[in-house]
Amino acid sequence: MSLTSHISQLRDKHADLDRQIEEANKRPGTDELELTAMKRRKLQIKEEITRLSAD
Repeated sequence: MSLTSHISQLRDKHADLDRQIEEANKRPGTDELELTAMKRRKLQIKEEITRLSAD
């Protein structure tokens, strides 16, 4: 897998998590721990994208 395609896949995962977080925020009774875990994963992906893009 090339670096470009890996970064592209990470961006897709980041966007997907963003959509999931938005949907979870719209639902009453959303599990805060689950929401926090999704946000943390989204941040990790963003940091990895930044790190790989800087190389």
